[in-house]
Amino acid sequence: MKPFKLNTQVAVPASEWKINLDSKIVTIGSCFAEVMGQQLGSYKFPVLNNPFGTVFNPLTICKLLDSALSERLPSPALYTENADKICFHHDFHSSLWAPDKAQLEQKLTRILSEVKSFLNIADVLVITFGTAYAYRHKLANTLIGNCHKVPADRFVKELLHPDQINIPLEQLILKLRSFRRDLRVILTVSPVRHTKDTLPLNQVSKSTLRLLCHRLSERFPNVDYFPSYEIMIDELRDYRFYEQDLIHPNSMAEEYIFRTFADAFIDPSLTDFMKEWESVRQLMQHRPLYGHTESQYKMLQNVQARLTRVADVTDVSAELAEVARRIREFPGNY
Repeated sequence: MKPFKLNTQVAVPASEWKINLDSKIVTIGSCFAEVMGQQLGSYKFPVLNNPFGTVFNPLTICKLLDSALSERLPSPALYTENADKICFHHDFHSSLWAPDKAQLEQKLTRILSEVKSFLNIADVLVITFGTAYAYRHKLANTLIGNCHKVPADRFVKELLHPDQINIPLEQLILKLRSFRRDLRVILTVSPVRHTKDTLPLNQVSKSTLRLLCHRLSERFPNVDYFPSYEIMIDELRDYRFYEQDLIHPNSMAEEYIFRTFADAFIDPSLTDFMKEWESVRQLMQHRPLYGHTESQYKMLQNVQARLTRVADVTDVSAELAEVARRIREFPGNY
């Protein structure tokens, strides 16, 4: 009998180069970039995770990375205040705010400097594009990353043309190569659907981004594409893999996509370590129901021994200190 298949798998070829525990990784882009960064960080990979906050459109991603490399200050025309006098910048996420412009400029300048410093030693840059739609600030006549709930009549929504995005991103990749020659770039399209654009126009947007990624990966040997979006809408084509909003992938889908990413890009020699670390991490997250019991004490001793074994592979000093602290809390030795 022929094998019975319940879905169409997206073929993801293994990359010729691999990520290891010494690889320093930067993630930039949509909320899915943050998800990827959190997953990598949870397995002890050194990650600078989405330092600009969520950025959806590729031109703003390009602008921010270029600003970091060029040590260019955020545009002074794009600062704004809300009704509570909290200051934001239209190129950055709303999680980056301050009580006044001077403090915010200082914060954003520090972040740009940190990104440049990390890129100077980074091995991998993961960029997740969310949408090909962007908003143009009428007064400044420039495309921005975030409207910050400012009245809509101050902006014009635009669908970015592929060439409009492709040219500055090509220039950015060339600049990155001159800045950090061995840097590998992984591009992906976010699996989160932008239903506010309507589903038909979401497809137009995602298609634009997919074409962009294809062009860049075809031209530059240091650029790879990872099909997050294709895995979500084809291989995981079922609403049981979505959150209740039917837009965002749920934790099961995120884990499945990350495991596919790991199979393609992470050194296979780390497979056993990642399994062991996942098990140890789950044990450390366990909280006892009945206080300081003998079984809890033995479990902590087991975790301590397993952490000691993986200490040769990665830095677990913080975890060892935490387990030692919990053991000291016990009233006596069992």
